[in-house]
Amino acid sequence: MSFRVYFVTPDGVSDELVMAAVRGGATAVQLRDKQAEDAAMIAQARRLRALLAPLGVPLIVNDRLAVALAARADGLHIGQSDGDPLRMRAALGPVAILGLSIETGAQLAALPPGAVDYLGVGPVRATATKPDHAAPLGMDGLARIVRAAPVPAVAIGGVGAPDIPALKHMGCAGIAVVSAIASAPDPEAAARNLAQTWSHA
Repeated sequence: MSFRVYFVTPDGVSDELVMAAVRGGATAVQLRDKQAEDAAMIAQARRLRALLAPLGVPLIVNDRLAVALAARADGLHIGQSDGDPLRMRAALGPVAILGLSIETGAQLAALPPGAVDYLGVGPVRATATKPDHAAPLGMDGLARIVRAAPVPAVAIGGVGAPDIPALKHMGCAGIAVVSAIASAPDPEAAARNLAQTWSHA
């Protein structure tokens, strides 16, 4: 799986916006919606997986194990308060992708060996996309966690194309963005800029 340009969707995202991001170069999609009912999210996840699978782009569901299982999504991403990673791994099976949000070095140290496939590390900076986020790590704090991570680490939280050279240099597997794509006047072009910047960094 490639995490280079990891698109995390805003609430109420349209299928069209997701596909525009993928056309531009998004290499993974996390369907995140804090407002949608499970049934609506399952239906959208099934539609998106049918569209993304032929392109080799994995669909990861945020937080909701039941939705991920019902939609046969490629994986699940959980936060620190969303349940035990080992229990989630047991429910998903060995093939599904499991990601975990890491906000501190202590959380990384407590990571159960072999439970997750990648880490979402952040927030790097304060971001309006998630107002209840933990204290920002900054680039130095991010680098410390990335260096110690036993699995690929993706930077998230207030990061964009200008940060890519530094992120790639410190060993990040990719950049996760919401508004950098979703709020752009041309989401496809925004995703393409991120993908090209990553390739050339």
